[in-house]
Amino acid sequence: MKKDITNAFGKVFISIDYDRANSLIYNDWRGYQTLESIMAGANACLGELQQFKCPYLLNDNTNVTGPWDHAVAWIAQDWTPRAMALGLTHFAHVVSPESFAALSAEAMFTSIGTSFQMRIFGSVPAARQWLREARQGAK
Repeated sequence: MKKDITNAFGKVFISIDYDRANSLIYNDWRGYQTLESIMAGANACLGELQQFKCPYLLNDNTNVTGPWDHAVAWIAQDWTPRAMALGLTHFAHVVSPESFAALSAEAMFTSIGTSFQMRIFGSVPAARQWLREARQGAK
């Protein structure tokens, strides 16, 4: 069941969907992200991780405009430990290579270290394939 989260202007800035067929949570972020929107969206994602007991997350930033490095420290120090406590093991992050969001994703990758397995992709199908392989390897 897809969950849309809106900003103060009523615009959807993230859609969170549990993909039962592929056993993953898919986050589709859109537009410019403030620290507040990132915190709200990421915290909502934790609720889905808990509800579905799902270790696989596909975070799609293809439609994000601008950087979000203002949230990297919070993600690394606050969100990541909580996500891991809920069982997150694999984080596939999709960015457009020429975007500022790609630089923020690299900063996040560096900040979380080896907390969980994270890879950065240029397309959703490649990210889905990596998560599928991880699932099959876990069986």
